[in-house]
Amino acid sequence: MMARFVSVSSPQFHFCFREFSPPSSNLYPRRFEVSDRRFPVIPIKCSSSEPENGEYSAPLPSSSSSSSSSTSELSINSSTYNWYTGIGGIGMLDTAYLTYLKLTGSDAFCPVGGGTCGDVLNSDYALVFGVPLPVIGFVMYGLVTTLSAQLGEGNLPFGISKTNGRFALFGITSAMASASAYFLYILSTKLSGSSCLYCLVSAFLSFSLFFLSIKDVKLQEIQQVIGLQICLAIIVVASLTASYSTAQPIPSRSGDIELPYYTTEITTSSSPYAIALAKYLNSIGAKMYGAFWCSHCLEQKEMFGREAAKLLNYVECFPEGYKKGTKIFKACADAGIEGFPTWIINGQVLSGEVELAELAEMSGFSLDQANETNQLQ
Repeated sequence: MMARFVSVSSPQFHFCFREFSPPSSNLYPRRFEVSDRRFPVIPIKCSSSEPENGEYSAPLPSSSSSSSSSTSELSINSSTYNWYTGIGGIGMLDTAYLTYLKLTGSDAFCPVGGGTCGDVLNSDYALVFGVPLPVIGFVMYGLVTTLSAQLGEGNLPFGISKTNGRFALFGITSAMASASAYFLYILSTKLSGSSCLYCLVSAFLSFSLFFLSIKDVKLQEIQQVIGLQICLAIIVVASLTASYSTAQPIPSRSGDIELPYYTTEITTSSSPYAIALAKYLNSIGAKMYGAFWCSHCLEQKEMFGREAAKLLNYVECFPEGYKKGTKIFKACADAGIEGFPTWIINGQVLSGEVELAELAEMSGFSLDQANETNQLQ
């Protein structure tokens, strides 16, 4: 009879089971040798077929597939939360700028159709229970940015689980999307004729975050909280409606106002530097596009002063006045002008009021050229 043995080993124990055949033909009781070391019990898989070498080994569970799946899921989640953080950061910059415009009462530029961000921000609809709307937006974008960054790192405060953190993010973005939808309704009905590009950008970012959260929270999970989300949207809309119950709409500038063309007077005097810069801008074909009713265009000319402003290559986009249905001057339409003032210098477009130093840098004007101009004079 052939001797057979089973050997199982691990870092913790060694176990042998050996069967011996007697040296002679006499039948003796079989002897078994078992090591006297203690060992933990492990499952051994039995097979009907024996390996050729007679050895059996307990198979170790494979973790490669689960590890690969976990790594892939972690990578996807990290990418999603990076998108959250990026969009939230842009939203914070946008609302921070709107807050600046609100607090200073200024505006970026005058749009072609009349009505500006200043009209919107200075209206009754720019306050929610006395709090400036851009400030609320900044706080909400800040919450999204902070929470998404912590979810991406898996380090949530106060022992909050990742699932609850995702639900919280879903709730915040749902509230923001509901508010943005309501604001778009207000902008199109109560503030018709006024445009605010930065407000539209904020609404777009809010909707993007909302749809991103729908992708992050699975359909089965959404079904669990759909009732709560609907209640949250209703509360947001009801609160805004209550806050705006006494708000007064502003008239549509494009539809209600007819402006005959008029000239504006520049009260400041020009410095030698401003005169030299204006001459240089004219010589290289730089153009300033504006409208007679645009306050920012007048402020831009005031920076140059009376004498220098006359030297600028200025293009009036409404030389025959403005009223509903009036088309913009062809040269302005061909240049794709969307707001005033707009500078086109060496093919580059600058919107809004621009400091003289920035105009000099964009055009390549130097202080030496200004000195040469002064010497010639």
